[in-house]
Amino acid sequence: MKKLIFIFSVLFAQISLAQNTFKATIVSDKTKEVLIGATAQIPVLQKGGTANENGEITINNIPNGEYEIIIRYIGFEEKRKKFTFPPAKPNEKIEIDLEPSASQLEEVIITSTTRSSRTISDIPTRIEVIVGEELDEKSSMKPGDIKMLLNESTGIATQQTSAISGTANIRIQGLDGRYTQILKDGMPLYSGFSGGLSIMQIAPLDLKQVEFIKGSASTLYGGGAISGLVNLISKTPKDKREFTTLLNGTSAKGFDASTFFAQKFGKIGTTIFASYNYNGAYDPANIGLTAIPKTDRITINPKLFFYPNEKTKGYFGVNITTENRLGGDLKVIEGNADATHQFFEKNVSLRTSTQLNFEHKLTENSKIQFKNSVGFFDRKLTQPTIDFNGQQVSSFTEFNYSKYTIKSEWVTGLNLWTDLFKMLNNSNFKYGLTTFGVFAQNHFKANEWFTLESGLRLDYSTPTSNDDLKLYILPRINALFKINEHFTSRIGGGLGYKMPSPFSEEAEARGFQNIKPIDFKNTEAEKSYGLNGDINFRTQLDEVSLSINQLFFYTYLNKPLMLQGNNFVNANGFIDTKGAETNVKIGIEDFKLFVGYTYTDTKQNFNSQNIWQPLTAKHRLNTVLTFEKEHSFRVGLEGLLVSEQRLNDGSTGKGYMMYGFLFEKMWEHLNIFVNAENFTDSRQTRWDSIYTGTITNPNFRDIYAPTDGIVVNIGLKIKL
Repeated sequence: MKKLIFIFSVLFAQISLAQNTFKATIVSDKTKEVLIGATAQIPVLQKGGTANENGEITINNIPNGEYEIIIRYIGFEEKRKKFTFPPAKPNEKIEIDLEPSASQLEEVIITSTTRSSRTISDIPTRIEVIVGEELDEKSSMKPGDIKMLLNESTGIATQQTSAISGTANIRIQGLDGRYTQILKDGMPLYSGFSGGLSIMQIAPLDLKQVEFIKGSASTLYGGGAISGLVNLISKTPKDKREFTTLLNGTSAKGFDASTFFAQKFGKIGTTIFASYNYNGAYDPANIGLTAIPKTDRITINPKLFFYPNEKTKGYFGVNITTENRLGGDLKVIEGNADATHQFFEKNVSLRTSTQLNFEHKLTENSKIQFKNSVGFFDRKLTQPTIDFNGQQVSSFTEFNYSKYTIKSEWVTGLNLWTDLFKMLNNSNFKYGLTTFGVFAQNHFKANEWFTLESGLRLDYSTPTSNDDLKLYILPRINALFKINEHFTSRIGGGLGYKMPSPFSEEAEARGFQNIKPIDFKNTEAEKSYGLNGDINFRTQLDEVSLSINQLFFYTYLNKPLMLQGNNFVNANGFIDTKGAETNVKIGIEDFKLFVGYTYTDTKQNFNSQNIWQPLTAKHRLNTVLTFEKEHSFRVGLEGLLVSEQRLNDGSTGKGYMMYGFLFEKMWEHLNIFVNAENFTDSRQTRWDSIYTGTITNPNFRDIYAPTDGIVVNIGLKIKL
């Protein structure tokens, strides 16, 4: 017996000695700054680790032998090194330095959009990102909202829904705005009734990046994302303080003042964003009606971040936005109304929401996440013959679990989405919806050239007006092919759906007047399927970089919900949209050229008739040329060409071109910028009318081109 105990003791000791530990500090080769969050992986053992706040990585339980370890960090070149275990010098401190990547675009990390913490180059789902200098440049052009930022992205258009109040929504690949989800840090804060003013009330100063998915994304976040989603990613605090103040004035009687503060203090941190946006009533066409309404808006968004230990982090935030928006007859706005000058459109809104996010690492390769948002939106819309006042209370709650290895990553979870709307001056008009969803998605890297991403969602939706519970099954699949170091390709698709909702562009244009509540027993959800595929070419030769991306897309939407008279009904037919997007980016030393072209063919196929979808240009071409000396100055020239569009009255809107120019001078703590938007004065009121009838009782036509004309803004950013 003693001999057996001795033998087992020796074997145990040998096994214990065969389990080694790898420890290293990861730093930048130029600055020697530690790279928090860098990863090290041993592929053959499927083991890995992540650098802590000191840049240190630890991998335990490594058997004796020689292994290749791969070290990665976003924005830096990958490094592969071989290590022998046990090491010849067991107590030697290992420092591994990484070189900055020559191309930053493919190193952008995607987190909240897909729930996967991977770089954009490794995700099979096609995601487009605006980040860094490009986002900073856009915020200088239009500091008060994100309309321009979205409108100048390939395949995306912003559709103005009110001729005099400037309200607008997003159209992706030819489909109406109600089929696009807008998220803030992965949470749907701008949905349903609250979506009508959303993009006009979001200032970009606190944004770190903006992510787009075009095509069906309902598997990711539930119903509604038939044409795609936009995810606005906020900045987070770091050890180094960020304190930026932006002041801006425009030739169109506008003024913007925004400030953003962020800093991490040990185990807590904070970000505080606040802005005031004002615009006077502006009528460049001298027709007596506002192209830009009189607007007063205040926004405040504080967040508290907490980091109790290395495995746990989270934040809680509150967003409050109040706005008064008054458009219409200038004499009415100036207080000089009379028998002829009576028309106005007034929007008074209050938007409040909370955001809670909590993450905890269970092991080095797994974590749980809980997130919740609660939103309240109150809007009062008043016209001479319209008095509409509605309130929406919505919530979103999600719990997910993720586990990853070198080859595979699983994310599973469930979420609950509630939406309750009531019209305060019409007790019969109510709308409510509760959706419970269960989802699972998998990221599988079969080898170096092929990665597959698949997902399945089950949604159970029921309107509060009845007990009719319906199940929607939403699969999706995407594949990534890394053909060689220059060519990659993505292909994928999925199913989508949208529950019947009264918050459409048609209802918005009518001020929601005399519209009857949705009869859920006689209407059904809008269902869709979408496909897309692209091929991407990238190369770098000394100081010249070239990127070409060609995308093809198709979406089929069955029985879309239409407003017929005062009732919402499912159309007898379908809408399909197909087309192509071409993006070319060229960098030559300090010069960068971007060219984006979109071809969109969207048709309504109702009652055996095939009709061109209104307000959808078949051709859009946008170009951007910039010259920038880092930390010194930048100059940019932009151009946008939009082809003719069919209008709802059967006529055709003229195509147009518009140009913009930006100059920004940068010092260590101060930037000064001058931007001239639409300096060729392309304006619908120059060649077409925006209303019929009289100025006392105007009947507004579709707005398909800019109405504000030339707008010059001058501003400064103070960075402390």
